[in-house]
Amino acid sequence: MIFHWFASLMLITNIWSSPAHLTVSYLGRTIAEADRSEFYIPLPGFPVLNMERYRNFIKMLDEQTYQPPRNAVINEQGRIVPGQNGSKLYQQEFTRQFYEFFFSGRNVHLETPMISIYPKVDSELLSNIRTKRIGHYITYFKSSNKNRSHNISLAANALNNYVVFPGEIFSFNKVVGMRTESKGYLKAPVIVKGEFSEGIGGGICQVSSTLFNAADIAGLDIVQRYSHSRAVPYVPKGRDATVSWYGPDFQFANTLNQAVLIRAQVLGEMLVVNIFSSDSINAGSAHKDINR
Repeated sequence: MIFHWFASLMLITNIWSSPAHLTVSYLGRTIAEADRSEFYIPLPGFPVLNMERYRNFIKMLDEQTYQPPRNAVINEQGRIVPGQNGSKLYQQEFTRQFYEFFFSGRNVHLETPMISIYPKVDSELLSNIRTKRIGHYITYFKSSNKNRSHNISLAANALNNYVVFPGEIFSFNKVVGMRTESKGYLKAPVIVKGEFSEGIGGGICQVSSTLFNAADIAGLDIVQRYSHSRAVPYVPKGRDATVSWYGPDFQFANTLNQAVLIRAQVLGEMLVVNIFSSDSINAGSAHKDINR
């Protein structure tokens, strides 16, 4: 009895004293290496996995291997460009393989197990919700103001091809993102407390205002909208929607039974926003096809 106990203890001691090494590869390329000793807490009798160290390790692997899916889009020629699957680390399977390494005492080479991520918007959905135009609005700007025109184009591109599903709330700030120099936004006139000044991203309120009017015409539920502190020249008084990253947002809810597609384009000195959906949108509702 004592002999068996002593033999087991020697076996455990031998396993944990061995310099086991882990190599992790992604698509045949080594992305991480570590020794088992980096992951355990040396407690009397039986070492324990340092979960905080392991969570940081797997988070690092996830960041290095993550490939986002790409939604299907409509290009400038009006053709649908199919989406593309993404992939992410299959954490449950990797953890199982890591435990085998951790308790085996052997050198191990792991190829990261991955799972597919499917695009939210595929070609079939896009072809279905591009058939009926339910909202449409145009505003105008002077292309002579290069910086402002540039900012309008950037924000419009961020909106273009965006799909809002039934029950979702659209947020202009969330979709367009923070307007910074690193993202290409330039200084242009903005309205602050009723006065004109220069600010990064000046001009994007014309984009949010154009979208607001198109969404309102489409019969979408306006959740959040604020007007400027003074009138703006590109929409009638009271029909604007000011936005700021640390301030007002423009939001609407898709209360319809079908997804809606936002198409935003700059054509010369025109900013055009169209909102499309399916032919089967809320049968019997007041929505009309406004293609004519």
